[in-house]
Amino acid sequence: MKEPGGPQDRDDVRGPGAPGPDLPGAAARPGAAAQEEAPAPPPAGLLSTAGLDLKPALEAVLTVADEPAAEERLAQVLQRPRREVVLALHELAEEYTAAGRGFDLRKVAGGWRFYTRAAYSPAVERFVLDGRQARLTQAALETLAVVAYRQPVSRSRVSAVRGVNCDGVMRTLLHRGLVREAGTEAATGAILYGTTDYFLERMGLRGLDELPELAPFLPEADAVEAESGEGVPSFDPDEEDTTHSTTEP
Repeated sequence: MKEPGGPQDRDDVRGPGAPGPDLPGAAARPGAAAQEEAPAPPPAGLLSTAGLDLKPALEAVLTVADEPAAEERLAQVLQRPRREVVLALHELAEEYTAAGRGFDLRKVAGGWRFYTRAAYSPAVERFVLDGRQARLTQAALETLAVVAYRQPVSRSRVSAVRGVNCDGVMRTLLHRGLVREAGTEAATGAILYGTTDYFLERMGLRGLDELPELAPFLPEADAVEAESGEGVPSFDPDEEDTTHSTTEP
């Protein structure tokens, strides 16, 4: 199986003086190729990259590229002749393949970019599709924020703050290990919820005291609810129904 960057892609890497589709050919005016490949000086305020090791510099740039990087662009950024950059790219692609790395370097859509190797697609799919790694919806983020700042808090209180029922979202957060049960409310017996150590890990916090301060001009949820008289359910979904427990005459 031919790998990208293999012989089929090396037709454009020829010896000095040989013309090619991707490289400036020596058949042009003498000195024209050298003039085209002369590295441009760095823009004002930017450090020169001409002294960097070429292959590690290419790897660093391609790691942050969100689309295929053109050879001309790479040559400009690294202040190297395009022919030298192309040769280094092909050598890197061959080295990754020979070493059996989990990624390879491909030339696609007029540029170069890192791609995961097909043989390891099951690992990538599991990582991307795993519930703990999937992106949270806006509703889940809002619910998680309420729990984080008001914990321990019941589902009904979270619903009151958000103005919508959040039972389904709370189940999702529990399943992903971001919130946990934290006892019950003394007055109603409602289950209380708080955040987990996994939440702190994902947020990069050492403790809840490192949560960002809420904007001082935002009113407290209790004040908003007392003023509007809305958002507070007429029943507590966690409270046991006792309406039919009385003895009829």
